[in-house]
Amino acid sequence: MKPAISVENISKAYRIGMAEQNESFGATIKNTLRNPLKVLRKFNENYETGDDVFWALRDVSFDVERGEVVGLIGRNGAGKSTLLKVLSRIVEPTGGQAVMRGRVSSLLEVGTGFHPELTGRENIFLNGAILGMKQSEIRRKFDQIVEFSEVGQFLDTQVKRYSSGMYVRLAFSVAAHLDPEIMIVDEVLAVGDQAFQQKCLGKMNDVMRQGRTILFVSHSMDAVASLCTTVVHVKKGTVSAKVPVEQGIRAYLDEAAAGDDLPLKDKPRTQKDKGRRPIFHDMTISTDAGESVMIPVGARVKFDVLMKDFSDIPGNLTLGIGVSNSRGQRVALFHTEYHKGMTFRGADEMTITCDIPSLPLAPASYTVDLVLADGYNIIERIERAATIEVVFSDILGTGKVPNGKQSTVVLPCVFSN
Repeated sequence: MKPAISVENISKAYRIGMAEQNESFGATIKNTLRNPLKVLRKFNENYETGDDVFWALRDVSFDVERGEVVGLIGRNGAGKSTLLKVLSRIVEPTGGQAVMRGRVSSLLEVGTGFHPELTGRENIFLNGAILGMKQSEIRRKFDQIVEFSEVGQFLDTQVKRYSSGMYVRLAFSVAAHLDPEIMIVDEVLAVGDQAFQQKCLGKMNDVMRQGRTILFVSHSMDAVASLCTTVVHVKKGTVSAKVPVEQGIRAYLDEAAAGDDLPLKDKPRTQKDKGRRPIFHDMTISTDAGESVMIPVGARVKFDVLMKDFSDIPGNLTLGIGVSNSRGQRVALFHTEYHKGMTFRGADEMTITCDIPSLPLAPASYTVDLVLADGYNIIERIERAATIEVVFSDILGTGKVPNGKQSTVVLPCVFSN
């Protein structure tokens, strides 16, 4: 039997500073009027030449067997999302081909296929049609979609008023109820809350038990370990052979640790506008005892984050500081809007301080991620912006605390008999 997915020598090149090759007719006309010589040069030059050519994928080949759950893991910017867009027929490859044998359901970005001016109800029918569902099928599954999404109260509200979490719940619910033979899921589940993430993983497990094929991108190694049967490690536009899950996770974690010694302004990052100057420049971590990445259990911690050169970014911005364990599982998030109701505008230079009265994590190594966003879009994200070591402190007064394998957090309680 032929594989469910056959990827043969897929390559994808972008010319830096130019629009995607399959841009709309209107956008092509606009760009031509603005800079006719540049556009003419774009069509006359070979993609394989020029200093401004960026290869997001280069000669990628692998097969996914029917019923297999394959995790695509790698650093931000490695090419994972580009590969999924090629497989979902959203982006045309520069070279090579991909063959999908079966009905495909893709969930790649928050609100993909949604029209912001339409209500949730209307978008269920619109998105379902885009994914290949017949009107009768959508009507038959409508109540299940709404119940799973948990947005029934807002069903007749325009989705432009939805939070990013509501977008994800509705989009995933529509895609999951397509009953696909092949399901392609990107990192969008990271936007939802923990309970809904577990619900989505449960749904994908249901799909897997039905013998369907899943291609899954995630930075959560726990999710990859619990869901996937094999792993493909994506690195700088190329891929490894399919390997056992634990072997792939070790390779990913080794790669992720490689840039830990770089100054923050030089660390790899994902940006909405590729090629712009770094925004995150520096971060100082301190306790009451002074600047240090050695943090006693339950100690007060301050993060001072320096950002520069982002006065050109419009809208209200938010800063998120995520803390993850050694498996890449998010264990804490500190967010300007969630914790203080605070948004801010772009500036030439700005320092934001996050003051945590007590960080009750169990002794272990943790990494710190930084995310600048404008609500729906991530403007800049750095994984492993810093590494902190939470060390023993007699916070419970017994001379002992749980270690990182026994518990993620150290919380007080009272026992009696």
